[in-house]
Amino acid sequence: MSRIEPPNPSLRHVHRAMPHDSAFKHVQGAADYIDDIREPEGTLHVAIGGAPVARGRIVRLDLAKVRAFPGVHAVITAHDVPGKNDISPARADEPAFAAERVMFHGQPIFAVIATTRDVARRAATLAVIDIAREPPNVTVEQGLASGETVLPDYAFVGGDADAVIARAPHRLQGVFHIGGQEHFYLEGQVAFAVPGEDRDMLVYSSTQHPSEVQHVVARVLGVADSYVTCEVRRMGGGFGGKETQATQWAVIAALAAHATGRPCKLRLDRDDDMTMTGKRHDFRVDWSAGFDAAGRIKAVNLELAARCGCSADLSAGVVDRAMFHSDNAYFLPAFRILSRRVKTNTVSNTAFRGFGGPQGVLAIERVIDAIARQLGLDPLDVRKANFYRSGGDVTPYGQTVEDHEVIHRLIAQLERTSDYRRRRNAIETFNASSPILKRGIALTPVKFGISFTLAVLNQAGALVHVYQDGSVHLNHGGTEMGQGLFQKVAQIAAEEFGIGLERVRITATSTDKVPNTSPTAASAGTDLNGMAVQIACREIKARMAKFAATSWNVPEEIVEFRDDQVFIGNESVSFGELARKAYGARIHLSAAGFYKTPKLHWDRAKGKGRPFLYYAHGAACSEVIVDVTTGEMKVERVDILHDVGRSLNPAIDIGQIEGGFVQGMGWLTTEELVYGEDGRLLTHAPSTYKIPVASDVPDDFRVALFDNENHEPTIYRSKAVGEPPLMLATSVFAAIADAIHSVNPGKPVLLDAPATPEAILKAVGDFDAAAALANGHGLPGHGIPGSGPT
Repeated sequence: MSRIEPPNPSLRHVHRAMPHDSAFKHVQGAADYIDDIREPEGTLHVAIGGAPVARGRIVRLDLAKVRAFPGVHAVITAHDVPGKNDISPARADEPAFAAERVMFHGQPIFAVIATTRDVARRAATLAVIDIAREPPNVTVEQGLASGETVLPDYAFVGGDADAVIARAPHRLQGVFHIGGQEHFYLEGQVAFAVPGEDRDMLVYSSTQHPSEVQHVVARVLGVADSYVTCEVRRMGGGFGGKETQATQWAVIAALAAHATGRPCKLRLDRDDDMTMTGKRHDFRVDWSAGFDAAGRIKAVNLELAARCGCSADLSAGVVDRAMFHSDNAYFLPAFRILSRRVKTNTVSNTAFRGFGGPQGVLAIERVIDAIARQLGLDPLDVRKANFYRSGGDVTPYGQTVEDHEVIHRLIAQLERTSDYRRRRNAIETFNASSPILKRGIALTPVKFGISFTLAVLNQAGALVHVYQDGSVHLNHGGTEMGQGLFQKVAQIAAEEFGIGLERVRITATSTDKVPNTSPTAASAGTDLNGMAVQIACREIKARMAKFAATSWNVPEEIVEFRDDQVFIGNESVSFGELARKAYGARIHLSAAGFYKTPKLHWDRAKGKGRPFLYYAHGAACSEVIVDVTTGEMKVERVDILHDVGRSLNPAIDIGQIEGGFVQGMGWLTTEELVYGEDGRLLTHAPSTYKIPVASDVPDDFRVALFDNENHEPTIYRSKAVGEPPLMLATSVFAAIADAIHSVNPGKPVLLDAPATPEAILKAVGDFDAAAALANGHGLPGHGIPGSGPT
């Protein structure tokens, strides 16, 4: 059940619930993705040959049988790269093809180019690869022991946390692990490269960052950026997994097209996709805290050790973001937040929805829960006692939380509408008489900073054309991955011109229209591109208004654009008619809009500044039931209240909240990445890696938008919505821990994420389930009603 507030009556398109621009095409199967593009005659297909071990030196690479396989046109390796064999976003530490050493199991060593995808894949299996194996470092602990990192350690320090903890009335410490997560986008990694004249290369890529694909393809081909065009109309999901990870496959497709002079397509098999592409970083968290009798934190010491994999990729920003959100919504008077970016012989981990923020949020929420259990207090009361407030409103990185009152109001509202206190009492009564099935409840907040923490990325461009018939061509640097960005931006354009939405033509993102774009990430797609489009529209509209005022001899300020008309004093003309007249008067009806986020500054060396323009807030109350004899768990009810400012499109925003929550729930409950001791990913297919399915969505699922205007002048006072909702699922993990706590209230809950049945049973520990069953308190095999097989 979701609640949508009534729209602003003064606006025709913005703040209105409207369907996704491709919704009907999605359900009809008519939306074109990269693999749906019609292949020109002579198109060839590419398959990857990967490393059979996780670490070692390449002794011999014999590709004779591969080249001789019928239908194979060419085989390419690192030796066939005309430019630089480097696909890394910044640090030149990741090759397109391994040349001398392999860094993880499945790392691309060569590519086969053949008449069909099947032929290419079969031929790739015939390679003879001899590698002098070395023992791989697979786990965070192994990486820490080796002392290898992809980047130096980094910390936020305020006061003497250890000394304050030592003096505090109460102290606690602990260690826990946070698992990674596979993106599992529905459309896998795919690229299609078409060579042109004079070394031109057109690359269709399923990427969140077309400009990076352009730059890196040009680097590897050894040509200027202007020779390469990257285009993407839509992706079948991204979630961060196509910010940098799409680049390698675009590069290899372009190398194949360069080598053969023919169009070449590369589409990864799901198993290869999961093996060869990065995941969410998994963390080991060591923590200690000092606090008073009310649960107010005096100091906290957090050590975040992230498994980054074999190269840096985006680990600088991802792990920094975990540090930025290790406060969540809480004021920390003294702190030491240390991060370690651990190098391992696993695929390089990368961006994932929340960009490290979820790991930081989960870390501090675990601390809050441990404090509450130690003191015998309701965790919600401990959370509220630690919220940012007047006099305690500065984050560990020096930014003042200017709207700290929002989280107080939001939590108070959700506490009331979710009926938290009554349900808490009812759960305690239930658990007292139910030794097998235990219920748990938790209400947790989210405060998430909005902006790229790398300042240069906080910019966007847009290109808008008004044609003589009054129709509008719209292009910008953002990419559409199902999140509804194109729909929102089209609504903005239609609102600005006062025309019907059907007059606005949405076109594919392309580097030859809007250059030097930032990735569609950090939840900033609409904030940045929406503002750029608004700026372009207003520039064109100002020219048209000036022309109308001059032609009709009226003051410019009374010219009004609305309802597909332009009102000029006591007269009106259609928008199309004014466009025709303006063209006839040689008025320029095109504009390139540009926007850069204001107020941002960040000194990483000092660990102080304002990395975020504003914060998005939210909270979720989740109730679960757990079978402590099997580890089986079911989410029974979820109440969400989320702050999106003045929503541009409430229907799309609620969809993002629901989807983000469920994806976060999967990360924290069912999605477990398992690596063998040899570095091989064992959970590399849907048969072994379990994402949430429809039956996992809570039957009682209540989502509402918090009534709150953004205090910053963002596009129509809206707030970002892409990433923050994922962290609302922390409430599910906390509720599971709450249920386990009821088994033995005097014992700490040592629960690692994800809370799989095995993890739950391990956390339950020495609970004597057999004795409880023998006393007739439960029936083995019956489990939780409606939860499916265990």
